[in-house]
Amino acid sequence: MKPALHAIDTVPSFPLYTPTGNECALFEHAFRHRLPVLLKGPTGCGKTRFVAHMAARLGLPLHTVACHDDLTAADLTGRYLLQGGDTVWTDGPLTRAVREGGICYLDEVVEARKDVTVVLHPLTDDRRILPLERTGEELAAPDGFMLVVSYNPGYQSLHKALKPSTRQRFIAIEFGFLAAEQETAVVAAESGLSAERVRPLVALAHRLRALQGHDLEEGVSTRLLVYCATLVAAGTPIVDAVLAAMIEPLTDDADVKAGLREVAHAVIG
Repeated sequence: MKPALHAIDTVPSFPLYTPTGNECALFEHAFRHRLPVLLKGPTGCGKTRFVAHMAARLGLPLHTVACHDDLTAADLTGRYLLQGGDTVWTDGPLTRAVREGGICYLDEVVEARKDVTVVLHPLTDDRRILPLERTGEELAAPDGFMLVVSYNPGYQSLHKALKPSTRQRFIAIEFGFLAAEQETAVVAAESGLSAERVRPLVALAHRLRALQGHDLEEGVSTRLLVYCATLVAAGTPIVDAVLAAMIEPLTDDADVKAGLREVAHAVIG
């Protein structure tokens, strides 16, 4: 069965986000000058939270699409559906964003089929249009429309990479993990666990991230750190919380897990 398209049309509440540089100002300038934005960085480092934060900050509706292998251009633009015996055109999330304004955010765009990027190209140059061949329309994007895409450059294969011709249609903002004290503050605020008890978890996460590219494909995300701290705050023993939220999600290899447990024991006891 084809996975459901995840699209959310809302003006979100102001979500917590900790800037690490000038990314907020850069995003605002991009919006006001009608420039598309590419966010790149590791999984769970805050790219999606950043977009939600900026949508709220700018007072814009946010249309979020979680891209996957079966996502097609028609999923984004729309299709004819049967309704009560009639065939009715139904806009996809990209088309709704172009018609109504707001941010259309394609999360992990490289996971989608190649025809998706072809649809995006006319929206990422000076034309700012969305041709709908099935309806015969050519929609001009309003000033309040913005296209944002993201991907994880450290987790690409040769078959799933953005072409240079696509990359060069966007301004790009690179994301990384927060410095230890900043990350401690964020995890404490999100989980309810005290900063003093969060610090060893953050220290462990930094140690495990250093193994990325060797024993691990990816390091511990800030999201997993929040999960771990939430379990600890709820009364889960720290050893069990670390295993469930910071080791098991990273690998299925028994030897690698044993090595990660040794690292955890050395850091948190």
